[in-house]
Amino acid sequence: MRKEYDFSKGERGKFYRPGVELNLPIYLEPDVAKFVRELAKAKNEEIEAIVNDWLRQDIALVGERSAPQRAS
Repeated sequence: MRKEYDFSKGERGKFYRPGVELNLPIYLEPDVAKFVRELAKAKNEEIEAIVNDWLRQDIALVGERSAPQRAS
């Protein structure tokens, strides 16, 4: 790396786009990826749909567990 960089001709915020939503890449361990690929192929579904369904189910479970218990 250089000791100094010349940013005098730089433009602040050139690539900033308000409201743009990022799609984050998710990296699965090889054994998990293989399982999901095989399941998606067997069900004739997209991998993303299967993973999203699993995550939604986990979110619902976490919500149920963290909800305060009512006294009866």
